[in-house]
Parts: sequence; C-alpha cells; structure tokens
Amino acid sequence: MFAIIDVETTGLSSRSEKITEIAIFIHNGKELVEEFSTLVNPEKDIPYRISQMTGITNKMVENAPRFCEVAKEILELTEECTIVGHNVAFDYSFIRNEYRQLGYDFKREKLCTVKMSRKLLPMRRSYSLSKLCKYLKIVNPARHRAGGDALATTRLFEFLLSIEPAITAISLKGLNSSLSKEKLKELPGKTGVYYFYNEAGEIIYVGKSINIHERVLSHLSNNTSKKELELKNHIADVSYELTGSELVALLMESNEIKTLTPFYNRAQRRSVFTTGLYEYKDDQGYIRLKIDKNNGKGIPLTTFSNQVSAKEFLFKLVEEHTLCQKLCGLYKTQHACFQYHIRQCKGACICKESPEDYNARIEEAISPFRFEHLSFIVLDEGRDDDESSVVVVENGKYLGWGYLHNEFITNDPDVLKESITIYPDNREVQQIIRSYLRKNRVKQIIEF
Repeated sequence: MFAIIDVETTGLSSRSEKITEIAIFIHNGKELVEEFSTLVNPEKDIPYRISQMTGITNKMVENAPRFCEVAKEILELTEECTIVGHNVAFDYSFIRNEYRQLGYDFKREKLCTVKMSRKLLPMRRSYSLSKLCKYLKIVNPARHRAGGDALATTRLFEFLLSIEPAITAISLKGLNSSLSKEKLKELPGKTGVYYFYNEAGEIIYVGKSINIHERVLSHLSNNTSKKELELKNHIADVSYELTGSELVALLMESNEIKTLTPFYNRAQRRSVFTTGLYEYKDDQGYIRLKIDKNNGKGIPLTTFSNQVSAKEFLFKLVEEHTLCQKLCGLYKTQHACFQYHIRQCKGACICKESPEDYNARIEEAISPFRFEHLSFIVLDEGRDDDESSVVVVENGKYLGWGYLHNEFITNDPDVLKESITIYPDNREVQQIIRSYLRKNRVKQIIEF
C-alpha cells in the first residue's frame, strides 16, 4: 500500500516551521482506495509571501484542527504504507517533526517520484511536478495546495507504475551491494557523525547529519556527479557516532576531517577561505581593520575565498557604518582619506574624530563576527534524555566539548569544563559556533 502525501507549510525548515495543510491519498498499486485532506492550524502566523503562493491565510486556518488533533488519524491511515511524494524528503521531514514534538517517532518507508522520474523518464530538462504534469498532460486544478499537488503526484505515480510495476524495488537500485539492507536499517534517524570505509577498512569519507539513516541513503542513491558516483562505488562499510547536538556534530565532523584526512573529504581538508578580515588597535587608540592572508597566527573576524571578495565586503561595511577607508586599509595616504573630503568620513584618519566615537561605530560593525560573550558555555541536547552536551569558549577561544549527566548540570563553569575533551581552536570552528548560535536555539548559554 502507498500513502501519496503532500503538505503545505509556513516555511521551508521542518525544524522551525509548521504544517498548514495535508493531503493523503491511499493507493493499492492499482487504484485510489481512500482520501484524506485537511487544513491544519499551525499555531503560528503564516508569512504573507507563503499565503500569496498557497492561498492559505491565517483566517482560513484559525478554526482548523491542530496537528495533534489529526495525528492519530494520519498514523492509522499510513500504517504499513510506503510514503510517496514529489521530493518526499520535504513532506516526510515536516510530518516526522510534527510527531516528534508530540513525543512520537514516526517512521515509514519512502519513495520519491522525483528520483523515480529521473530513472524512468531520463533526459528531461526539469523534474518539477508542474513540468512533468505538463509533459504527461496531467491536470492539476489546485497547484500549491496539498490536495491538488497530492492528486497530481498520484497520477504521476500511476504513470510510473505503468512503466515499471515493481517500482518499490527501484528505490533500492544504485545502492552499493556491499551494504546490506539489514545494515542500512540499523542506521539511526538521529543526529551524529558517520564514517564510510573502503574494502581495506580505511575511512574514505566523514559526514554529519541530523538524520544519519536518511543521509547515508541519499549518498547511496546519488548519481548526480562523478565524485558522488565514485564515492558510492568505494563504500564497503559504514559506522557512526551519535552526538545528540547538531553543534557537536558539526564540531566533531570538522575535527575528524582534519585528523583523519579522508580521501573524499579532500576539499574540506584544506580551507578554501584563504583571506581574512583582522582587527587591531593603533598607537592613537583607533580600532583598525585589515585584509590579510589566513596564516594561522591569528583568528580573523571572518574569512573569504579571495582578496577581491574581501575588499568588496569591507567597502560595503565601511559605507554602511561610515567608517574611515584609511583606517580600514582601503585608502593609502599620509593625510585625510578621500571620503573625508566628500564628508563621508568623520575625520578619524586625521584624529578629528575621537577614538571613543569611532571605535563605538566600528564595534557595532564587527559585532556580528564576534561571540556575544567572551567566555561562555553552551548546554544542548545529549545522546539521550539523561545527559546534555557541553561546549566551552573561554576568553574568545574554543576549548572543546563533552557530555555531562543532567543531575550534575550546574552553573559552575569549573565543573562543566571538567566534562569536556580539549580540541584545537581554529577559525573554522569559531565560525561554526558563531553561525550555529545565530541561527539555532540551544538549551542554555552560561556566561562566565
């Protein structure tokens, strides 16, 4: 049995956004046998741009059931079914996350009609649902609505079945035969770092994912590039380490790649960010910025792939915050910079503006590239419900990470620091931590 599903949502991220509409068509491989469709109250505002695209407004979902109110019906409806969708990972991730928030681990086999179409309808310019429907003359009376898109996906699925009746087997084609189905099924749908090995037992690739099972399967079914195909053909075994915290997974992946130097991570082994933006204070007390090569002697505020992109960024930063081009290394002169003469610099270049006033403005400009606190500890998810992960930054320097049982969690930094393993500090891990904390919530941040 197949459950052909489509969802509409408040945004693109299953971790932070919610379902606004869901449609499910149960298919026995020959015909439709049951239908289910409902609007869902996401319990948060629907952005205007999303309403423009889907036609679903806040007013429409105001009296609709919440997901928790239809969860039991969806669970029963899809039991022992393979979930089918066009780019099924998107719909499936939203449904799984809705159940996860209810404390239930929703798991179903999946089939993606995008991947099936690529195998059975090769050489198409586009595999979007709208393009395939136009090509196959499938009418979709309600695009960007769950019912319309699910029905169109159903018709597409029926067409693919007519080409290959044993379509359930197609999803396994291209998977490396050295990895058994049993081995793949054992992989957890949890956050961590995974390792691919070749026949000689050597680690050839390290990756991280919030769902190890799905990420490994995506590697094994990926034929989009020569590199991916070559990697897939050399995979003989896989192992993993659960981290619980995605931040720890990112930090662990970065360190493992640098330490183990796997062959297929060669692009990540060497930094492509060769240029950095650095700060220092001159003899007059002014904070200066300069663009320089990343030589490992200092931690840059941010990094760039080349000097040109670095200069473009710095010119824009100077303009937005009315900084001095001379003090930012963009205008070489012994006197006032050109921007001062056209009243776009306040005179720091000739000490007309005080260091205090100028530095306040430059601190504001570079604050997004610094940690919010000089010394802090991040507490986040552990590998199970009884522990928390611990990441420590002290005096702006990354120290390392570890785990601590929840009953020993305290605000005492000395106790928390004892739980970590020391790891090397570098610009990459600093960027990982800054970027992650800007975009994601964690359990707790303790400043000390």
